Amino acid sequence: MTERAELGELLAAAREALGHAYCPYSHYRVGAAVRVASGAVHAACNVENASLGLSLCAERAAIAMAVAAGMRAGELTAVAVVAEKGVPAPCGACRQVIAEFAAAGCTVAVQSGDGGVRMWTAAELLPDAFRALP
Repeated sequence: MTERAELGELLAAAREALGHAYCPYSHYRVGAAVRVASGAVHAACNVENASLGLSLCAERAAIAMAVAAGMRAGELTAVAVVAEKGVPAPCGACRQVIAEFAAAGCTVAVQSGDGGVRMWTAAELLPDAFRALP
């Protein structure tokens, strides 16, 4: 599969997950999909909570699903995020979680409601990420 086709597949999975978002407070639906080294794709949506600090971003939810399926640190190869409204980039918490699991060269693509796609590597999004101590 070409890089463009892989990106299209991830964006489509994220778009489908967006439809399941639980966002009764912000009404801001987001879907995310991640690809792991094995080629498996895991998708999820944002899940809000009345105690807003307990809300879960779509990116972290998708990564948690991948971990539950067996992904380990260094096996995240791509992340795609789709939002109904413009979203400039993943939040800081999501950037750190992406960095924790990212393989070298892991790409992050964000598509907003207007259809535009912005792309980075995980290292570009968070160049000085926290790392585990030896």
